[in-house]
Amino acid sequence: MAAASCHDLVDIGANLAHESFDQDRDEVIARARAAGVRRLIVTGSTVASSLAAAALAHRLPGCIYATAGVHPHHATDFGPDAAAALVELATRSGVVAIGECGLDYYRNFSPARAQRLAFERQLSLAATTGKPVFLHQRDAHEDFVAILADQLPRLIGGVAHCFTGPRAQLEQYVGMGLYIGITGWICDDRRGEDLRRAVEALPIDRVMLETDAPYLLPRNLQARTRNRRNEPAHLPAVLETTARCMGVDPAVLAAASTANAELLFGLQSTAG
Repeated sequence: MAAASCHDLVDIGANLAHESFDQDRDEVIARARAAGVRRLIVTGSTVASSLAAAALAHRLPGCIYATAGVHPHHATDFGPDAAAALVELATRSGVVAIGECGLDYYRNFSPARAQRLAFERQLSLAATTGKPVFLHQRDAHEDFVAILADQLPRLIGGVAHCFTGPRAQLEQYVGMGLYIGITGWICDDRRGEDLRRAVEALPIDRVMLETDAPYLLPRNLQARTRNRRNEPAHLPAVLETTARCMGVDPAVLAAASTANAELLFGLQSTAG
C-alpha cells in the first residue's frame, strides 16, 4: 500500500483500461486517492481502449478523465470508422484530449507511412474538436516535429507524454509550446540519466507528472512490489525524484504539475 500524501496530484497518463487492472481496478483507484493522486487521466490507445476509458470517466466524473486516440503501434487500424469514433468520443463529458497519437519508429509495429498518416489525421481531429493532444514519440523526433509544427497553429496545446529524450529535444518541445510528461523513467539511474539532466532545463509551468501504468514501475520501488505492475499510487515517487532533479521543493512541483494539467485539459479545480 502506498503511503498517504498531502499532495493533490493528477496522473495525466494511466492505462487503466489495460487488462492487468481487470480484477482490481476500483481498488487501484482507491489506492491512488489514498496516496494523494486524486484525479487520473486514462489513456486511450485504440478505439476499444478509448471507449473503455470514456466509460470509466462517465462512471467516476471528477475523478477519472479520458483521452481518445490511436497509438502509432495501431496506426494501420486508423481509418474512417476510427476517425468517426474519435470525433464522437471527443463530445463526451470527461474526454479531455485526442491521443495517444504520434510516431514510434523504435518498434515499427505499423509502417512509418501509416503512422504519419494516422498522426496527421488525429492532429486534424484535435484541431476540429478543440481538444489538446496527448503525444507519443520514440526514435522519430525529426518527422514528429515536422508534422506537428505544420498543424501547431490550429491546436490549443499538447503534452509530450512519457518524455525520455535529451535536453535538446525537451527544449525544442517547450519552445513549440508543449508540456512535458515525466514518468518513472526518471527514477532509473541507469536508463534515465539523459532525462535527469534534461529536466534541469524544464520550466515549472511546463511540467506534468504521470505513471504510464501498468508500465514503467519506478526502479526504486521494484523491491517493494510483489509484481512489476505500475499503478497511479506510485506517482509520488515520480514527484520526489523529479523535484530533486529540477531542484525544487516537491510541494511546489506538485502544485505546478496539477495546475498545468488543469489548464491544458480543462479539469475542474479542487482548490478550496
